[in-house]
Amino acid sequence: MDAVLQAMANAADLPPADQIAQYEAAHQTLRETLATIDQA
Repeated sequence: MDAVLQAMANAADLPPADQIAQYEAAHQTLRETLATIDQA
């Protein structure tokens, strides 16, 4: 979680076009984490 939050904070300093990729990567990481929790 901390890495996702840091990545999102870092995205704020990027140009808008690059922010999208950062937010999508964070979203994917969160989805994978939630899927792992659901399987437990």
